[in-house]
Amino acid sequence: MTFQTMLASMSAGMLRSLAIFFLTLIFSLPLGMAVMYLRRSKYKVISGITKIYIAIMRGTPLMLQLLMWYFGPFYLFRWSIRGYRFPAIIIGFSMNYAAYFAEIYRSGYEAIPVGQFEAAEVLGYSRSQTFFKIILPQLVKTILPSITNEIITLVKDTSLAFTLAYNEMFSIAKQIASSQTSFVPFIIAGVFYFVMNYVVAFVMERAEKALAYY
Repeated sequence: MTFQTMLASMSAGMLRSLAIFFLTLIFSLPLGMAVMYLRRSKYKVISGITKIYIAIMRGTPLMLQLLMWYFGPFYLFRWSIRGYRFPAIIIGFSMNYAAYFAEIYRSGYEAIPVGQFEAAEVLGYSRSQTFFKIILPQLVKTILPSITNEIITLVKDTSLAFTLAYNEMFSIAKQIASSQTSFVPFIIAGVFYFVMNYVVAFVMERAEKALAYY
């Protein structure tokens, strides 16, 4: 098998890895914000349950969580899991990363001086205006480096989809390497992850510079 053939065979897996990456971000970033607000709820039951959720998501391996999300419906409710593999992967990744993002959001939110909220109240801003016009710009600037680290980790974690026998790029690379007794597929996979992370780091660095207003 030539290099071009290997690359062509792995291209479909690259697209699947990208799909996992982007869909996880689309769902986990806003979900993390919701989890953060539940975590800061004044109701002890809600905040307590949210703390337990975050502890479980951060305290157990993502690989184990993927298995739980995929096989759980069958073992618990005897539901058919035919065609459920990709949705289970997206749910597993999104729920896991939402917990990490929630804690990042919380640290950034609590770092904002109380005076910012008081000033907005004095100016007659509503809660939504306070959040979107005053709090959110400062929050994004504060948490961007931590968010960047998590996104870079996500690029590499997409390879864990092989746990559910999903043919993303790394799974295909292993199959080709095994059948062809060649290390080249792993090199191609390594280059893919490196380029993806380089693009992420570049984009996020530009975002940080755009927000560096002082």
